[in-house]
Parts: sequence; C-alpha cells; structure tokens
Amino acid sequence: MPELPEVEVVRRGLAAWVAGRTVADVQVLHPRAVRRQPAGAVDFTARLTGTTLGTAQRRGKYLWVPLAGTGTGFSLIGHLGMSGQLLVQDPSVPDETHLRVRLRFADGGRELRFVDQRTFGGLAVEEAEEGDPEGTPVSIAHIARDPLDPRFDDGAFVAALRAKRTTVKRALLDQTLISGVGNIYADEALWRSRLHYDRPTPTLTRPQAAVLLANARDVMSAALAVGGTSFDSLYVNVNGESGYFSRDLDAYGREHEPCRRCGTPIRRAAWMNRSSYFCPRCQRVPRARSGG
Repeated sequence: MPELPEVEVVRRGLAAWVAGRTVADVQVLHPRAVRRQPAGAVDFTARLTGTTLGTAQRRGKYLWVPLAGTGTGFSLIGHLGMSGQLLVQDPSVPDETHLRVRLRFADGGRELRFVDQRTFGGLAVEEAEEGDPEGTPVSIAHIARDPLDPRFDDGAFVAALRAKRTTVKRALLDQTLISGVGNIYADEALWRSRLHYDRPTPTLTRPQAAVLLANARDVMSAALAVGGTSFDSLYVNVNGESGYFSRDLDAYGREHEPCRRCGTPIRRAAWMNRSSYFCPRCQRVPRARSGG
C-alpha cells in the first residue's frame, strides 16, 4: 500500500500538470473504479465534465482536487489502494492494460489516466466541507493531519499519544490520531527511536513521544526527497517513475540482515496480518503490555 511520501509525490505531480485545466471529456472504462460514486459512472462523468480542476490536496493517503466551473463545493477524491496510479500521459501514448478512467482536457494537452491493476482504489466526486478553503471532502474530514502538514499540532499529538491505552505501532497507524504513517514508515520511525512496536503508549515519556514524532517526520521527508519507496512497478509518480527510498530502509524488509546500529540480525514478527521488523537488541521487548 502506498504511504504518505508516495501519495505526496503524486499530489505534487497533479498540482503541476492538471491545476487550472478544464475537463472536456470523461471516460469510465471500469465501473469498479467509481464504485464510491453513489449514482454511478454516469453521475461521475456529468459532475466532472466542464469543471476546472484546482490545486491537488492531500490528507494522509487521500488525494483530492477541488472543482470549479459548474458549481462549487465539490472535489474529485482519489485513493490509490494497493495498485492505483494517476498518470499524466500524452494522448498518443497507447492505453495501459489496466486503464480504468480517462480525463481529457479542453486545451488538448496531456490527459489524466487512472490505472489500477487490482481495482482496490477509486475516484469519486464528493461534497466538500462547507467553508473549507481546501475543499476537503466530507468523507475524510475526520482523518487527522499528517506530520508533513504545516498545521500539524506536535504538542496535541504527543499528549494524545501518551493518553491512549494501546501500543505504539497501533497508535502510529491510527488515522484519527496521525495520518499517513503506514507499516513501512512506522517500523522505520520505531527503529530510529529505539522503541519496540508493542511498547504501551502510556509508558512513553513526553520526550520519547516527541522523538518518535520527529523521527516519523524525518524518515518520511527523506523518502519524499527521493520519490518515495517502490518495491515494484506499481508505485510510481504521474510520469511513471519509481522512487528508490527502499535502498535506505533500516528495518523494514531487512529480516536476518545486520542492524546498521549494533549489528544484531533484524527480526520479523507477525503483527495484525502484517509484519513488523525490528532489532531485538536496540528495540527491547517491553516487560508490560497493554490491551487495545
């Protein structure tokens, strides 16, 4: 699943290539790609055609583009799912095998294509929060801001993290507490902070919680600088290019490889139908555990 840096790379591409352009034609080539549109593909097409796209926004892993032209208060929202790609392509480029939605523009230039091999992602036109200058869709207004958002409140996050009765990795993946941190970057932030994934959040000191937040922000910023983390050809920017932060991962995916800090082999543990990677020496298993 793409995480915050990968989605932010796509957002920046959309902001550069589609902002200010008017939609002339919409083609829905697979109904599942717009399954979140209550009235279906016809309504999706009607609501988009003739609108002018604003600057792409992001909340955690969700992307949206405010719409103007045939009415206000709506946004085009997209979620990449496990394999979704938003590509900006010249009309002469042959259609991708798993092309699901195509947007053509009045200027006749590059078109926007939504490609999704596994069809877990999707697009929809949704009503935006009333009076919200960012046009945040109502369906994701409850999602917390992420560490790269300039309006993220560090102090409030540290206090809320320590007040929760859960474990630290569960808290990092709680989208109502902090958005955009997925399995990969949670493991990386925990390794940098020398914290075990099962450490109860009430046992964290305020400085430990602050360091964890700083490390999550740093690792995601570093990944963003090199285009995100790509393990296969599915995770790409709007030009189809893969990121290469996977070369710099310290914990995730490095089972049996030596810890870059102490040399102890990295371990992998089953965790909530996923995997957690950690150093058994640097990230000691907590003596006490909390439920949740």
